[in-house]
Amino acid sequence: MRHEVLRAEGIARRRGDTLVVREASLALGRGESAALVGASGCGKTTLLHILGLLDRPSEGRLVIEGEEPWAASAACRAALRLTRVGFVFQQSNLLPHLTARENVALPAWHLHGDRRRALALADGLLARFRLGARARARAAELSLGEAQRVAIARALVNRPALILADEPTGSLDSDSASAVLQALEEITGEGTALLVATHDLAVARRLQRVVRMSDGCLAES
Repeated sequence: MRHEVLRAEGIARRRGDTLVVREASLALGRGESAALVGASGCGKTTLLHILGLLDRPSEGRLVIEGEEPWAASAACRAALRLTRVGFVFQQSNLLPHLTARENVALPAWHLHGDRRRALALADGLLARFRLGARARARAAELSLGEAQRVAIARALVNRPALILADEPTGSLDSDSASAVLQALEEITGEGTALLVATHDLAVARRLQRVVRMSDGCLAES
């Protein structure tokens, strides 16, 4: 039986009188990757924010690594978000005044309270993603592709069970997008579950499963 990392059952999200996400159910196992595809505005980002503990569902049940974060305290959710979930935003969301290695190190520094250890972990991840030469460049000096790979390294630094990526190649050229996708694909080989929201079918085809979203509803392809 597979080790289940994520289970969402009947997730719904209302904004006023509108159901942005409706009855969404999804499961991901260890080392499994899935693409969440659909047109802009169909609810992909809202669902990812719920799964990533950034937004509360109006209805439904979410289980991450056996824990039910939306039935727990805010402190428990924060701890789970820090240790078990990594989130990659479309625009990387790096702190521009910090270096690449400092951006990657921040979550580990926050978790362990050890700056030296956090920077060592960051250096290892940046070298793995072929960014060692850019480790001391400030985030504002990085190309879009470099910044997105730094964001993936930051999401991985605390060795999460689940990575959620929201249109991670949406603003990249083809070479940069390929490097970012390769970085994402590598992590599933180590047992991390991966869910990538995308409108690009070429991206979706590189992942193991495709889940389609339309008008807030999910259907497996």
